[in-house]
Amino acid sequence: MTHQPGIRELAIQYGVAPDYTDARGTVVQVEDYVLRRLLDSIGVFDAAASPLTASALPTLPACLVVKPGNGRVAVPLGSSSAGDIVNWRLTLEDRTKRTGTAEIRSSPGALLPALIVAGVPLGYHRLEVDGYDGVTTLIVTPGRCWLPDHFAAGEKSWGVALQLYLLRSQRNWGIGDFSDLAKLSEQLGALECDIVGLNPLHQMFLDEPKHASPYSPSDRQFLNVLNINVETIPEFSRSREATDLVQSQEFQESLRLCRAAEKVDYASASSLKLAALRLVYASFLTEASADRSADFQAYIADAGEPLRRSSLFQALRWHFSTRDGHTSEPETWPEGLRTATSSDVASFELLHQAEIGFLNWLQWIADRQLKAARDSAAAAGMRIGLYRDLAVGCDRSGGEHWSDPDAFLKGTLVGAPPDILNPSGQNWGLPPFNPATLRDRAYAPFIKLIRANMRYSGGLRIDHVMGLQRLYCIPEGLPPTHGAYVSYPIDDLIGIVALESHRHRCLVVGEDLGTVPEGFREKTADANILSYRVTFFEQDEGGAYIPAHQYPQLAVAVAGSHDLPTLKSWLSGSDIDLKDALGLYPSIDETESQRQNRAAQKAEIFQVLELEEPVDHRLFADAIHAFLARTSSLLAVTQLDDLLDEAHPVNVPGTSTEHANWRRKYSFELEHLTQRDSVQKALTALKVTRSTNAKSHEGRPPGTSNVALRHW
Repeated sequence: MTHQPGIRELAIQYGVAPDYTDARGTVVQVEDYVLRRLLDSIGVFDAAASPLTASALPTLPACLVVKPGNGRVAVPLGSSSAGDIVNWRLTLEDRTKRTGTAEIRSSPGALLPALIVAGVPLGYHRLEVDGYDGVTTLIVTPGRCWLPDHFAAGEKSWGVALQLYLLRSQRNWGIGDFSDLAKLSEQLGALECDIVGLNPLHQMFLDEPKHASPYSPSDRQFLNVLNINVETIPEFSRSREATDLVQSQEFQESLRLCRAAEKVDYASASSLKLAALRLVYASFLTEASADRSADFQAYIADAGEPLRRSSLFQALRWHFSTRDGHTSEPETWPEGLRTATSSDVASFELLHQAEIGFLNWLQWIADRQLKAARDSAAAAGMRIGLYRDLAVGCDRSGGEHWSDPDAFLKGTLVGAPPDILNPSGQNWGLPPFNPATLRDRAYAPFIKLIRANMRYSGGLRIDHVMGLQRLYCIPEGLPPTHGAYVSYPIDDLIGIVALESHRHRCLVVGEDLGTVPEGFREKTADANILSYRVTFFEQDEGGAYIPAHQYPQLAVAVAGSHDLPTLKSWLSGSDIDLKDALGLYPSIDETESQRQNRAAQKAEIFQVLELEEPVDHRLFADAIHAFLARTSSLLAVTQLDDLLDEAHPVNVPGTSTEHANWRRKYSFELEHLTQRDSVQKALTALKVTRSTNAKSHEGRPPGTSNVALRHW
């Protein structure tokens, strides 16, 4: 392999790694043309071609994220020397203004002399310094995320994770909704469950409902309106048109088919809901109380420009999905409509106010119904409540990307390099944030995302949390094997997550599976971000599964996720058969290797669980749940799939149309879930064992968990 002179050094300078170590420990060298493509996506060559005009004054950084020490914050000023005197002006988040004069000081271990400012509260502030050009957004963070008081007391929690849209109930419209969530929260809360884990609730594509992956959403700031329960909207019962439609024989027959279907029929469910919702909205415009109307307007004002652009985008997709010669994909639209800030978009907005108003209203309804579900969880006694999930990216044809394309790397998608489970690598089709743009904008796009997804949440799971430090980026048109890691300012991003965590009283879980950078878990643990520990991946250096008491305390212990086989499938090996049939293994030898590995894993895990073959799948699931309950991790979460003995996976990574992902409903209706003997047995084991061992810290590993505990 030959290298272009200087390209690798330039890549390192801009945070693009010229090599990486794969899951098997092999160092992979990245091709120079891949590095060049990624540098171009960051804007390195554009910046070189158009150098900035030099300023006569040194320039303040656009943003600084700092932790206070002894009530003071240190602002590094590289162009000053220790002993210099400067005047500064600080505008606090509440618009209070402060001024002062200070001496630049050097601190032990500091790289640069710093301006020390006392008494700056946590939050987002603006700092100006005489003799420096520009204004710095000064983000003062506690550095560590919020944790519930009962964790500090050593009390453990447990919960159930599910895909909301897969819930069956006697009253929903063929897709799980927020009322189902409220009902399930009540049922689980009565069993002393503390947490209900959810799939990402992000906004999807109303014009293309079959685009179903919650991890490839249109916009992560807003909600999936297909989770709305139409019949609980106050204006529904006052709309003769809506009630007549829903009660009609044709509608009821369509509704019966939607409910009875084994897989979620997104197209039919969407058609039924939107037809009724449009009629309810018409009733809202004429029948809503003054308080309801005022609440709607307050929501619009609070959501601001992001909501405006989101609804505009949805209206544009609707418009073009019905036009010949165009599709709903933004790249096929007329040039003037591909940019959110264009005059053509403003003209379109004026002509489609009614549709945009309807789309705004849908978001308001979804928001208030999610809040009601949160309130139901709290009323049921859940100490944490809803545990939401933030997807690692948005779809490149979605509203989030259209609204602000400059926030993302151009012509680049996020994925994963080849590993043991996915030997061909993965391309998730998601554009990554541009790290340079994030810093220049004082992390505003990232802050909005964190705030939106901590809303009504007692916990937030950050999917592929390693993205706070680096993402595996693949230039468009290349296979997943031809990518490289792009670095992100992890200390700044963690600082922002910690600040918002305290403001929302929301614990944070980092999904740290796959290729984890060295030292990453120690850094996130020190920030009180719970690690995500999957039973089948928790092995020591010799490959042996670790016992329950050796699990880290600052973690959530799980046996599976949406990307992993169910317990029943893992035990039988049907997940390997499925991947083989789908062509996900590159060779017959690889398939056989996977089967041999599984046989060895089963023998080892049975030893840890004290089971002997042959093992019935229910006995195996009970043993796994008992193991999760015994772990020393403060949080243990089981999958609803495993409580119900589901055999088929929710998702097969590496597939899209090849497999019916995100569609397989749960086998039993919501009304009967917690009445099933197998479910009651597993949940009782979690409840009793977690409570009995709540204050047991046996086997707590030194370092990460202990450090975090001292700072709660």
